[in-house]
Amino acid sequence: MADVFDALASAHRRQLLDALRERDGQTLGELEGCLPLSRFAVMKHLGVLEDAGLVVTRKVGREKFHYLNPVPIQEVSDRWISRYASPFARGLADLKGGFQQGIFKMNTAVVAPKHVYELFIDAAPEAVWAVLTDDAKTPLWQHFNMASRTEWRVGGKIEFLLGGHSMIVGELLELTPPKRLSHSFAARWADDVAGDPPSRVTWDLEPAGDGATKLTLVHDDFGGDTTTSRMVTAGWVEAISRLKTLVETGRTFSMPGRPGA
Repeated sequence: MADVFDALASAHRRQLLDALRERDGQTLGELEGCLPLSRFAVMKHLGVLEDAGLVVTRKVGREKFHYLNPVPIQEVSDRWISRYASPFARGLADLKGGFQQGIFKMNTAVVAPKHVYELFIDAAPEAVWAVLTDDAKTPLWQHFNMASRTEWRVGGKIEFLLGGHSMIVGELLELTPPKRLSHSFAARWADDVAGDPPSRVTWDLEPAGDGATKLTLVHDDFGGDTTTSRMVTAGWVEAISRLKTLVETGRTFSMPGRPGA
């Protein structure tokens, strides 16, 4: 975690993170306007943030978009803040929440991803895949301990439930063990999201070093600035943090203020 603290020690880098918190998915040119620095200096600061995992990038056409990745912040919270000040810990979990202002389109009409998260798991992709695709284990890591029912084939149905009630429904779009899982995502947990069009969730698993996995989660294709797109952030941060703990240690991790915490 030292690289995270080092990255956050710079006021300029914190300002860049604030800019991405206000509006995610910005280019280098857009972020230049946030600081009284040269383009090269801003690029160097972004490189430090990317090395620390606080910023992730995605290239769309000729442009590279920068995204706030709140997972390292959540890990700091899990290790330190929730241990000593649990009533305040959930404020960090929603660090990225409420800042989504819309999707960004290139001149080619290509849409940049909406939510992008990255983290490293100290286990092989096969081990991560085994947990990710096991409905029996879904409540051990999903947001609010949701259960899942899945037809494990392309075109099969996937459903997430809470207390027997359907929260999310979708269809499997891609199933490539142990590399990629993609499915549509139609929110059903409240009336204000039930009318939103289905979006898309993609899990990518890549080998990283000796027996580790780089996990990238992209939630995109919302069809606009929908209520769903603004509400899902905190849930994903919680889910992938708990998934990492479960795969690496075999134990469940309960978020502060949740049952079992």
